[in-house]
Amino acid sequence: MFPTIISQPGVLRWRGMTRRDLLIAAPAVMRAQGAGWRTGDPAALGLDGALLRDLGAALGGRGCVVRDGVVASTWGAQNEHADVFSSAKPLLSTLLFLAVEEGRLAGVDAAIGPYWPQLAPKDRSISFAHLANMMSGYARPEPPGTAWAYNDYAIQLYQQTLFDRVFRQTPETAAHVRLAALGLEDGLRFRERNRRLSATVRDFARIAWMWLEKGAWNGRQIVPRAYFERYQQPRVPFDLPHTAAAETDDYLGIGTFGGGSDHFTQFGAGAYGFNWWFNRKGRLHPDRTLWPDAPADTFLSIGAFGNNAVMIPSLRLVLVSSQGEWGALEGGAPAAPMNRHIARLAASVKR
Repeated sequence: MFPTIISQPGVLRWRGMTRRDLLIAAPAVMRAQGAGWRTGDPAALGLDGALLRDLGAALGGRGCVVRDGVVASTWGAQNEHADVFSSAKPLLSTLLFLAVEEGRLAGVDAAIGPYWPQLAPKDRSISFAHLANMMSGYARPEPPGTAWAYNDYAIQLYQQTLFDRVFRQTPETAAHVRLAALGLEDGLRFRERNRRLSATVRDFARIAWMWLEKGAWNGRQIVPRAYFERYQQPRVPFDLPHTAAAETDDYLGIGTFGGGSDHFTQFGAGAYGFNWWFNRKGRLHPDRTLWPDAPADTFLSIGAFGNNAVMIPSLRLVLVSSQGEWGALEGGAPAAPMNRHIARLAASVKR
């Protein structure tokens, strides 16, 4: 049985459980506990089932589509765990919000310096928000907040600081106890070396639905809505320059979450915030939104090898895809597969 989580402004605690109780309870929480989601016929949910089948065939891999909190379409093995790669990064920011709510941090702009006295002088003002928005400058030549780089060394610094020095809990404990109300069917797994998340599409769809619902699940606020109202939006300035060409300087020796300190894409300015991607115009695509044929409120978590989650709040629609054929992130490009797939998903809504 899960502990009772009480969430109200400024308070997050577990009734009748001490910190030691939580740590002891965690292994049980890590096992599959939740019941299966309610499923519905696409037509009854206002969706075009044929379009969803076509989308699933085009993407391949594994997928789960949710409308109004009901599973409308699936393809591939729903119970197969797989690395979600960078799609896990917004989960770090979700846990950051909870660290603030629990009083472990003064706010998302709290500096990480007290946890890392060995930071170089240039980096001593790095905040958690800098890390979450890829503006920290760690392992790069720029000071915090002055340039954008898709930086997996900074994400490694982010996760190590959160789990090892703020929560002082394993990722499994930190995540499963706090997200117990989601009723995950298969549980979350974390790699030992870099703590990357492995999940099934049906469980990750629960996380994505919570993001769409601004921290709520089945009418219960797991993460206070105020954090999503404030931070679930682009936080990288439209005109922020990209990092300069330079070798990675991982002087803390923390390693990488998976990629380089400047890799994957340069499309962050104007469209990235707390590890989500938003359908906004940006410095490199000033005349078009990131996905020009998608609804304006579309946002994504994007992971390597086609591990993406699409959230469209105005349509009450979520798609989680594992190992799908999404193509590269091409900001403002109508012909890009990612844009076309999201547009097809949106077009499946008939009412």
